[in-house]
Amino acid sequence: MKVQMTIKLYCFGESGNAYKAALALELAGVRWQPVFVDFFNGETRTDKFRQLNPMGEVPVMDHDGLILTQSGLIQQYVVKQSGKLGGDTQAENHEILRWVLWDNHKHSSNCGTTRFLNNFIAEEKRPQAVIQWLQGRLKGSWSTLEVVLQERDWLVGGRISVADLSCCGYLYYPEPFGFERGDWPAIGRWLDRIAAQPGWKHPYDLMPGHPSDRRDQKP
Repeated sequence: MKVQMTIKLYCFGESGNAYKAALALELAGVRWQPVFVDFFNGETRTDKFRQLNPMGEVPVMDHDGLILTQSGLIQQYVVKQSGKLGGDTQAENHEILRWVLWDNHKHSSNCGTTRFLNNFIAEEKRPQAVIQWLQGRLKGSWSTLEVVLQERDWLVGGRISVADLSCCGYLYYPEPFGFERGDWPAIGRWLDRIAAQPGWKHPYDLMPGHPSDRRDQKP
């Protein structure tokens, strides 16, 4: 049964950060609806969108006029409102926050940048030296996840939490940016466990917006 609150989430399918928020809403059983943001045609840079979020980013959550931005904050709001995807103790909640902050700083930021540079700009403009450097940083992050997930099913406690949803956000995308499941078997099994959760959907099925939509556009 869906939790009785209706939330609008401004998002687009290619955004791993928006996916983290959307997946938390979906797995928590919250009633929500996506609002497509046309990032690749510059919508986040418009004055109208900046009035919604001066940072010019997605995701943006609108719950009856309460506006929240940043995926980690939206996830925490979902936990508080739904009572799901959090820890059982204060210590576990602190550990969840630690993983979310680690992901934002060490993992997702590098995933998003690398994936964008490697797929969403013209090939002749891709800075290969920068991409390679970022991929080196990502290998360090994936090594951290791999070691931890060799010893446990979930990052915190005995069940899925927003720590998992934060750290997994970019790893389901098909566009190449250096992550290969076969190189990280414990991470791969963890991704399968998350995908087996009731309500899980691939980012391109959960949110509007797909690279093929732009390929179909006429110049």
